[in-house]
Amino acid sequence: MIVRIVQMVFEEKHISSFQTMFDHYKEQIRNQEGCTFLELYQDINEPGRFFTYSYWDSEEYLNKYRKSTLFKEVWPKTKEMFAQLQLHIQCLKK
Repeated sequence: MIVRIVQMVFEEKHISSFQTMFDHYKEQIRNQEGCTFLELYQDINEPGRFFTYSYWDSEEYLNKYRKSTLFKEVWPKTKEMFAQLQLHIQCLKK
């Protein structure tokens, strides 16, 4: 199982828009083949810093999602709101 952790930092003016967008798309992302878990976390001390945690049955499924129409719709909109570049980590769950 692949655990994907993505850290995103948003400009303050975009925080609410990002949260609304995430709420709109989260079930569609969760329903992607191979995705077994998706949650959003917000930093306690820096409200513009968010983390997504998602679990994927394999890297193949994750890559399939990253090539999907849904990802191509969501990701550009998300990146437009960044205050700084995102950081992602992919790990094997043991």
